[in-house]
Amino acid sequence: MQGKQTAIAIAHDQRSSLMQIGLVSGLAGGLAEILWITAYSAGSNTSAATVARGVSEAVGFGGGASPVALGIIIHLLLAGALGVAVVGLMRALPLRDRGWTVDLLLAVTALSGVWAFNFLILLPVLSPEFVTIVPMPVSFVSKLLFGLAAFVAFKASDARTTISSRR
Repeated sequence: MQGKQTAIAIAHDQRSSLMQIGLVSGLAGGLAEILWITAYSAGSNTSAATVARGVSEAVGFGGGASPVALGIIIHLLLAGALGVAVVGLMRALPLRDRGWTVDLLLAVTALSGVWAFNFLILLPVLSPEFVTIVPMPVSFVSKLLFGLAAFVAFKASDARTTISSRR
């Protein structure tokens, strides 16, 4: 009976660690996107507020009291969920197959796939206006930066988790 309880506790710890590292990775990626769009907006005719408003409108909450703030919140919530999914994917690989290169390629490839799905399939149906707010290459770079930031956060968090579990 004690062995079963230990196995359950280990599985719970692994899920908890996945959620924590995934959320941190996703939030890092989401913040990288916000910084990129803010920098792009500073040198273009596109307002970062327009992008944030577009996020809230794309999910049907554009008419609220503060669509810009709501768009940022929605973006970060989606980023956190995406981070959990990407970290789950990274952790699904056997440890011997994982390394910095594999994890980086996996993160960037996964986010490239997310971008392709969002901007070529989902958003043209859900919110065609959103797809035109920033040029496609700008939105693609945004997702690549998400992947890079999520990867860095994942590696930093994963290293801390490995070190603390050895103590």
